[in-house]
Amino acid sequence: MNVLLVRPPRIKKAITLSDFMFSEPLGLEMIYGVVKDNHNVEIYDMVIETKSLSKKIKEYKPNLVGVTSLCIDVNMIKKLCKETKMVDENIITFIGGTQTYLNPKAFEDDSIDYVFEYTNRRNLNLFFDLLRKGEDLDLIDGILSREKSYESNGKKSRNEYLLPDRESTRKYRDKYSYFGYRPAAIMEFGMGCSKLCEFCLRWRIEGAQEQLIDIELTKRDLNNIKEPTIMFIDNDFFANREKIETFISIAKELKLNKNYIVYGSVKGIIECKDSIKEFAELGLKAVLVGYESFDDREMKDYNKKSGTMDNYKAAKILKSFKVDVWASFIANPDWNKKDFKSIREYIKLLEPEISSINPLTPFPNLTMYEKYKDRLLYQKEDYEKWSFGQVTILPSKISLRRYYFELLKTNLYVNLFINKKTEMIKNYGIKNIFRILFGSIKAMGKYILLMIKS
Repeated sequence: MNVLLVRPPRIKKAITLSDFMFSEPLGLEMIYGVVKDNHNVEIYDMVIETKSLSKKIKEYKPNLVGVTSLCIDVNMIKKLCKETKMVDENIITFIGGTQTYLNPKAFEDDSIDYVFEYTNRRNLNLFFDLLRKGEDLDLIDGILSREKSYESNGKKSRNEYLLPDRESTRKYRDKYSYFGYRPAAIMEFGMGCSKLCEFCLRWRIEGAQEQLIDIELTKRDLNNIKEPTIMFIDNDFFANREKIETFISIAKELKLNKNYIVYGSVKGIIECKDSIKEFAELGLKAVLVGYESFDDREMKDYNKKSGTMDNYKAAKILKSFKVDVWASFIANPDWNKKDFKSIREYIKLLEPEISSINPLTPFPNLTMYEKYKDRLLYQKEDYEKWSFGQVTILPSKISLRRYYFELLKTNLYVNLFINKKTEMIKNYGIKNIFRILFGSIKAMGKYILLMIKS
């Protein structure tokens, strides 16, 4: 069978990081790796491609079209599946990804034949094998069928990390970046997170306990990566000392010579200081750290395992190893003008190389959704609004327009006066800086439009 795997295009009005950076479609590469031996498979990345899906389908003539989903993509995916069926109603459509795990019911649509609640090697192989033979799929674990009214057999599981086929996206790979590092690959070393932050979706998707992915699979994955930079998407690479030291051992064994970027918790940075020092000597370039707030009461509400003074300790440790800090902060909906001024002063004292500040988003699958449900500006079904960049909670102390203004003002302040522009040019090159700048301007423009409309 001919199988076309599709990543949807950007949602133009949504405020997301894809305005100036985007990574490879790792989930599609994993499916490709499982299916390629028995079928003709191609990945079509519509974040990059300009040709319409219908035109691609007419050229490739697939028997199946599979689309990956993020939180904001529901309506776009339905549109793409309708477009597919209009070209040929016999093409089988199937959907997977983050949003199908969180909210599979959102994809109950006449144009969508199958919805993967979760994906693993077993259900993928069974799915394609039965379709190839023309047999009834019945109720496969984790797969919902339109013919059976999207009924589930009730067996729950999580997405399995499968060996991605990096060659499947070869024609796109020079476009994939992580902030100033381009080209860059992404991978996962360990799944799950025990920090259990209230605002985080990741541990709800991957589990509340950290566990390493199969070491031999990890070694094969690392050996397959040609890019000079690897971004690890683990929720907390510094979950414990053993995890870091295991990776250091692998990097030495494979004689890797890469730049590494990771997500790391403040608590982990402080507790694993010595291991991080050795990691930095092997190529650790930047750590994405959730400093979140200047207020310890907010940190407690978010169920953070660290406080505002711990943020200073973590910042000092990373600076001592010459590792860049890419800091993220959460704008609380109960802030006033004074609070926005306080966060600007706090960021200035922390001196991260790069900073971003986004509004608190009580995603529908989070417990805090109930806390703010009487103040929500959008319905659950307004999928494109839940991008983690748009204000979704009505501010309590200032107007919505003023809140957007303060958010815009803070981000401008950070970009103009705090982010280390000279070091960025030195590290990333002028070409990448212009790419990031252009994307930032687009994001700022969206904020201005939202401010005017509100």
